[in-house]
Amino acid sequence: MTDQIQRFLIESTNVRGEVTRLERAYAEVLERHEYPPAINNQLGELLAAVALLTDTVKLDGTLSLEVRGSAVVSLLMAESNPGGELRAIARLSEDAALPSEAADFRSLVGDGQIVITLDPREGRRYQGVVAIEHDSLATCLEAYFSQSEQLPTRLWLAADGQHAAGMLLQRLPDESLNQDDDAWDRATQLAATISSSELVELDSATLLTRLFHEETVRVFDPKALRFGCTCSRSRIAGAIVSLGADELRDIVEDQGGIETQCHFCHTRYQFSAAEVEGLIEDPDGEAPTVH
Repeated sequence: MTDQIQRFLIESTNVRGEVTRLERAYAEVLERHEYPPAINNQLGELLAAVALLTDTVKLDGTLSLEVRGSAVVSLLMAESNPGGELRAIARLSEDAALPSEAADFRSLVGDGQIVITLDPREGRRYQGVVAIEHDSLATCLEAYFSQSEQLPTRLWLAADGQHAAGMLLQRLPDESLNQDDDAWDRATQLAATISSSELVELDSATLLTRLFHEETVRVFDPKALRFGCTCSRSRIAGAIVSLGADELRDIVEDQGGIETQCHFCHTRYQFSAAEVEGLIEDPDGEAPTVH
C-alpha cells in the first residue's frame, strides 16, 4: 500500500506510536486544485496529521483540523474518518502575494488558531482550540496536547509535493506496562534524529528499523488510507437551505436555479427552481433528485 497508517509499540514500555505515509490520496487532493508549492507542502503535513490524530483518538466519526491564519493563508483544512478517507483544502487571502516555495508554516499563516473538531456519529461534538504560537504545525499540535493535559505526545510531519508523512509518539498513562524508566526520553530523542527527507522517502518498516533498531518494536497490521469526500446531494441541499428563503428566491429569479460545487472534490450539484422551492417549503425533507 502506498497510502497507509501503521501502529507500533516498544515492548516492555508504555511508549506507543503511529507512522503514516501518503502518496495517492495526497496527489488526488492536489490534482483538484492549483496551489503554490509551499501550500501543497503544508496541505500534505495537514493530511498526515489528521490521519494520525484520527487513529490515535479512535473516533467513530469525523475529525477535522482547521488552521485559521492571518497572513498568506486564511484557511488550511483537512478531514479524516475511521474508514481511512481523507480530504483537504486551502484558502489564500485575496490580497496575498504568492509565497515562495521555501515559505514555512508560520510565515504562511501568521497569527491565528488551530481548531480540532471531533464529530462522532453518536454523542456530543467536541472542539479544541490552540493558538498558533510556534513555527511548525507539528509543534503547535504538541502544544495542544500539552495544554489540554492529554497524553504526552510528540509529532513529526513532512511533505514534498509528492509524498506526505508523519510519525506520532505517545506515553501511555499505565505505568504497569513500563519496565524502562528512560524509555520515553530515549524514544523521543531517537525519533528526533529523523530528517524530513527520510520521513517522506522511507517506508514504515525501514523507518522504524532506522530509528529503533536497538529496541524491541511490535508492529501492527497497516491500515489503508485513501482520498474520499463526504459531500452528498443532501448535505449540499442543507447548506443551500441555510441561505434563507428570500436569498434563495432571488438567486433563482436571477439564474433560473442554483448550481454549486463541493470545494473539496469539485463535484457539481444542480437544483432547479422547483427543487429549490421544495427545499424552502420542506427543509427537513428528503433532498430532491435530479430530473
